Amino acid sequence: MDPTNFLFLSLDAALIGDIAWQVAREGHDVKYYIEAGTDAEIADGFVPKTDDWRAEVDWADVIVFDDIWVGDEVGTGKLAEELRAGGHAVVGGTPNTDKLEDDRGYAMEVLEDHDVDCLEHREFTDFDEGIQFVTARPGPYVIKPLGEVQNVKRLLYVGREDDGSDVIDVLRAYKKAWGHRMKGFQLQRRVSGVEIAICGFFNGERFLEPINFNFEHKKLFPGNIGPSTGEMGTSMFWAGRNRVFARTLGTLEGWLADEGYVGSIDLNCIVNDQGIYPLEFTPRFGYPTIVLQAEGMNTPTGEFLYKLATGADFEIDVHRGFQVAVRICVPPFPFDDERTFDENSRNAAIVFDTDDRDGIHIEDTKRVDGQWRVAGESGIVLVSTGTGETMREAQERAYARIDDIIVPNLYYRDDIGERWIESDGDRLQAWGYLGP
Repeated sequence: MDPTNFLFLSLDAALIGDIAWQVAREGHDVKYYIEAGTDAEIADGFVPKTDDWRAEVDWADVIVFDDIWVGDEVGTGKLAEELRAGGHAVVGGTPNTDKLEDDRGYAMEVLEDHDVDCLEHREFTDFDEGIQFVTARPGPYVIKPLGEVQNVKRLLYVGREDDGSDVIDVLRAYKKAWGHRMKGFQLQRRVSGVEIAICGFFNGERFLEPINFNFEHKKLFPGNIGPSTGEMGTSMFWAGRNRVFARTLGTLEGWLADEGYVGSIDLNCIVNDQGIYPLEFTPRFGYPTIVLQAEGMNTPTGEFLYKLATGADFEIDVHRGFQVAVRICVPPFPFDDERTFDENSRNAAIVFDTDDRDGIHIEDTKRVDGQWRVAGESGIVLVSTGTGETMREAQERAYARIDDIIVPNLYYRDDIGERWIESDGDRLQAWGYLGP
């Protein structure tokens, strides 16, 4: 592929730096714009930056959005749609696909309109009404914040008590602590099973193949305990249009084509022997999912993004087998605490025992005079990845790479991929969801 001009845009948090770095290393010309001042230094020394993304639009052959948010608002889909209408090749959403993530009730309506079974759910803008609802209909529920505040991942609460008493207690606490910021929330019936996300890359007309199936590990500590985070690690594999895809994300192929959507779209679901139940959409790249997906592709990242943005119909060349990604963090993640970050993590050196950087991906990282350092404020520093014929082999490679990394106060989960090995893989096979 000839050298191509790529413009990467982070209009909320800086998330796409590693992919931009990968494209630059493949010989393409890259410019990266970051809106948030606290994130401005992320990827410094790795990727060329620009201070005015609009001035670079005509320069760019491909424009890539990394999120749906613009500050506290939803809006990159509108920008992407406008740029596409102007003749630009864009990886990004539309106002309606943005809404799939921002408005969980709307997302469920879209699924139900396409004959997808959904769990009982209801949206609220008043905490007292939500409390009254659970009191009148006792049961286990999941609390899902609506709007921008849903990015505070620790606010998602999965009820444990069959009578919903713990959900009532949490709603009362949220009313006091978050009533001024949480525009609303959804209560969704909790069910047990295997949590699996179906992710497809859509070229404006159809899903490209193969389809990606991934397993999120959101809790902070091993054993899936502790506060919820954005993500502590991901395991995945690629497959054809199997039963799980056909009954969920695949039903929206025509709807997404009508929208003109271009990019990654992920639908997280709970699967058990009774059925498949969608939980939530990610109509954008997921993190660290996208870096693991790129690691799992033989197709070069720049070529993949160019073909995706220009509507090419092609098969993605991927590694068969399994992939594992582990996030490497420092204090105060997953919390926001500037003082703790300043005292423990800001500008901390990242040291490697070897010169090998294969499978190591940057998140909130910068390079100063050749030295890798912690950047930003989130405390998410690196992602270590591994691929293998089996999940165990992929897991071992990812963790072996972490053994070569030294960062003061670093921490990570040491069980990413373990659920598949212990139970999830066998259960999905037994229930017949991985076949056509």
